[in-house]
Amino acid sequence: MDDILIRIDKDLMKFKESESKLEGVALTPKEAMIVNLAKMYASDSKSWMDKRDYYTSFSCISYAHGLMDAVLIIHDKGEF
Repeated sequence: MDDILIRIDKDLMKFKESESKLEGVALTPKEAMIVNLAKMYASDSKSWMDKRDYYTSFSCISYAHGLMDAVLIIHDKGEF
């Protein structure tokens, strides 16, 4: 079980890095909505982790990354 906790923690830190890449970027209203949704999923990930539902926690942070990656790619800040 420790492996999944380490992975979730790593992904939460990586999400924060993604957030910082968007600082100062002018987002459209829809992009801002997507970023806010991603932040909510990241927050949900932490909540599920506290409840020891690690699989749901991992699913939430994975979804958060997907949303954030889409916005990063649109603004040429992504890894693709």
